Amino acid sequence: MKTQVTYLFATIAAMTGAHVHALTLQECDRVTHVSHGGEADHSDLGDGRVMWRDWSSQEGSATSFEIVECGTGAALLLRTAEENMGTRLPFDRTDKALDVIARHEAGARAFATFERMAGDLDGIARDIRITTLTEEPCACAALYPEMLGDKTPFEVSKG
Repeated sequence: MKTQVTYLFATIAAMTGAHVHALTLQECDRVTHVSHGGEADHSDLGDGRVMWRDWSSQEGSATSFEIVECGTGAALLLRTAEENMGTRLPFDRTDKALDVIARHEAGARAFATFERMAGDLDGIARDIRITTLTEEPCACAALYPEMLGDKTPFEVSKG
């Protein structure tokens, strides 16, 4: 399927004179908030699922993760570490949270649901929520462009 999509993009580019740039995961690592926030460590979990780390370091610091089903836009968001982020006590349970995610991903995908992961992460991570994205994440655009569906396509920022 990816070969067909690549061929389709190349055909469209040739017909329209447009330049089609295929993203890589490395290009998804970027600063999203000048000098104090961004995305890093994008990874392919297979079968249309991707994950990356969000970081923030303005007054304090925080580490969060997003796991996304590229086809549906379903996303599991969680915070694994923070320090000096308001009145909450500092914590860092990143390794424990990643162990839980790895355990789920090592099993059958049918059982690695976001609801089950969220349940196992409760008490380890903070701010756990499941949502549906309406915009295509960079990692999905790079690895699974054919799964765009009704989501707004990812665009590399000009800034």
